[in-house]
Amino acid sequence: MHRRTQPRPQSRTAQDRTPRRTALAVSAALLAAAPLLTACGGDAHPGAAAVVGGERIDVASLQAQVKDVRDAQAASPESAQLVASTGDLGRRKLNSMIFDRIVERVARDHGVTADRAELQRTRTAFVRQSGGEDRLATALLQEQGVAPGQIDDVVRRNVLLGKIAEKVGADDSPEGQKKLTDVFTAASKDLGVDVNPRYGAWDDTQIQLASATAPWLRQVSGAPDAVGAGA
Repeated sequence: MHRRTQPRPQSRTAQDRTPRRTALAVSAALLAAAPLLTACGGDAHPGAAAVVGGERIDVASLQAQVKDVRDAQAASPESAQLVASTGDLGRRKLNSMIFDRIVERVARDHGVTADRAELQRTRTAFVRQSGGEDRLATALLQEQGVAPGQIDDVVRRNVLLGKIAEKVGADDSPEGQKKLTDVFTAASKDLGVDVNPRYGAWDDTQIQLASATAPWLRQVSGAPDAVGAGA
């Protein structure tokens, strides 16, 4: 088990920290997934890994994300170990790509946005608290299977999740977690997520591929307050 580098986003008050901690745990829990299935081309949507709200996630786009991670892993001194620990990378990436579209829908429905300045401040905080850009990139590659070029996506997801949690009044309590889950479940159902059966099936209740091994949202009392916290 790698020792985790845990960047801690800046916060000003306990109230500010609550949605951010919830959001980071949400993002980290997305990584649990079943074995990789690389075949493509379902009957209903040939060439699509999934369709979310009528918009396709092409297999080619999914494979490009996987390739970026594999290339970054290949350049690491721990390449073999990293590849072995992310044999489910294709499903992890598809899980995240679908979830990001649901996040965008929920954000739009609740009037939540993330401007460039907010994204830059958050990334700067992550870099500082990781001990540098290289250490942040290493932590995310090891813990979440995120390539350096994908870090901005992680930053945006966390900013939006934190602001959504704050907007709906969700905190770390079971009640707060349920409130946030219900919001995302409703959006997931409304979007009608359709996954190529070769990659599994989407679970609207858990907001993840049905074969994933851990819920996307969990009680986070005492959980690491970090981008790199694994599920």
